[in-house]
Amino acid sequence: MTTRIVIAGGGIAGLCTALALHDAGYDEVTVLERARTVQPLGSGINVMPQAVRELDRLGLLDDLSRISVPTSGLIYATAGGERIWSEPRGADAGFRWPQLSIHRGWLQVELARHVADRLGPGRIVTGAEVIDDPATVEERTVSFLRRQTGAVEQLEYDVLVGADGIRSALRPLVAPADPGPRATWQVVWRGMAWGESFLDGRTMVIGGDGIRKVVFYPLAHRDDDGAALLNWAAAEPIRDAREEGNWNLPADPASFAPGFEGWVLEGVDIAGLMLDSTDCFAYPMVDLDPLDSWVADRVVLAGDAAHAMYPVGSNGATQSIIDASALAYALAGHAGPEAGIDAGLAAYQEDRLALTRRVQAANRRQGPEVVVDLAAERVPSRAATVTEAFAPGELAGIAAQYAATTNLTLANADSPYRALEGQP
Repeated sequence: MTTRIVIAGGGIAGLCTALALHDAGYDEVTVLERARTVQPLGSGINVMPQAVRELDRLGLLDDLSRISVPTSGLIYATAGGERIWSEPRGADAGFRWPQLSIHRGWLQVELARHVADRLGPGRIVTGAEVIDDPATVEERTVSFLRRQTGAVEQLEYDVLVGADGIRSALRPLVAPADPGPRATWQVVWRGMAWGESFLDGRTMVIGGDGIRKVVFYPLAHRDDDGAALLNWAAAEPIRDAREEGNWNLPADPASFAPGFEGWVLEGVDIAGLMLDSTDCFAYPMVDLDPLDSWVADRVVLAGDAAHAMYPVGSNGATQSIIDASALAYALAGHAGPEAGIDAGLAAYQEDRLALTRRVQAANRRQGPEVVVDLAAERVPSRAATVTEAFAPGELAGIAAQYAATTNLTLANADSPYRALEGQP
């Protein structure tokens, strides 16, 4: 019997899940996307090797390599430009797969193209807003609003995947008592601007002063003049509580760039980079509390709907992509009688919930980026220089602990994902 799978959400998690399900042999897959069109919106993200491995398994790496930059290294620095710690990344660190710096929107458009090519153009239904309706879910039918017409339609399913982000319509069906997004008193400013390339043109830099923090890296390079499209994100204490809960809120860099005046990291003038950016946006620093379960009957969560986390350590999209493969092949590994679907969903949850819970907790503690705050705290109060501020091996230990938490080790990232072993 054909298994009918409906995915709420046509973002990275939803589209990767559709591709992974198709690769595992599922053909009756429909993606319901609230937006009326899939457009290259957003800003830059980094996809870690253990997730690039899964994209490569799906035959996407060659296409993605043409619209991304393979990150070579990561540098932590003080606001004054002094290096705290640096390490190679991706293939430069010995991994079989690269770490990719890529525009979120470019990735989403490329994923959508592959879904349309492989599953059929009608498998992505845009302008379809999923409705939180426990009554229809009990009948294994999902209701959605056609935003173009205002009509409410329904689809029957055997599995309903909630991959519809941090404000998921399906998460309340799985966890009715969940309070929803958990805000902090931080705002993240984001933007991009063309500028002079720095270092090798493939390096990520994270710097801060204990109060404010910035990360920047190149997403593309121009052939004619060698300029780089620099993506940046900067966090600072929130100034206006009304900004909480607003997404993609347009922001004027003149209102926050002065707080980064004088920051020159690896030759990049941070305030100047912000002021050169034509489109800037504000985001609240929010995440979701970990759940005890991602599954309720045949409704299952994936991506941010399951485990939205602070933007630390490049693990938001990374863990979502791994969710997609884990879910697809957990279902495929339990294909058969009716009870097999429930066993597959249980196996997926067992495989992924505990790990992402640890990553969420680590990100709330700032993950490896805590070294920036530690340097600001210890210099000059406890040490005269950054070198004196850390004990021998302390910095390497912090980096290694986070890598182990996120499965970013050579042993894990270069071997088949365990949920896929034995699968075609």
